[in-house]
Amino acid sequence: MLGFGADRLRADMNRLLALLFHQGVLDEQFLQLQQLQDETSPNFVFEVVTIFFRESEKLLRNLRGLLLDRELSDYKKMEIHLNQFMGSSSSVGAKRVRNVCVAFRAASEQSNRAGCLRALELLEHEYCYLKNKLHELFQLEQQRVMAAGVRYPIQG
Repeated sequence: MLGFGADRLRADMNRLLALLFHQGVLDEQFLQLQQLQDETSPNFVFEVVTIFFRESEKLLRNLRGLLLDRELSDYKKMEIHLNQFMGSSSSVGAKRVRNVCVAFRAASEQSNRAGCLRALELLEHEYCYLKNKLHELFQLEQQRVMAAGVRYPIQG
């Protein structure tokens, strides 16, 4: 008999995903990503999201560096970074991160430094929230997989 813990953990995962969809943090692209995961690639979503996190942190560092240089705020370079961020966030279903990137890009196109600083702060906040919640989801998934593999002897 499989452990009951795996069922509880699956329900916890589903509740967390439902919350993230309800809050607009994730969109249907995340579900499509999950559908690509199977027995041959059981860590597919985790690996794709880990790459997204690594690249996002580089982009955030670059954006912050460009904005902190008061003399030479390079808005064209910012737009390039923001386009990359928008594309990668769209590919993993990070809806709120992508939406903030759109607003950030609009401020950048207007060379609005104050608007860009506000957008960067919001982008960092949304990114951290997403990262923490997906980390929580992956921990639940790992616990579920471990619990599903535990077999209890049938009492007779």
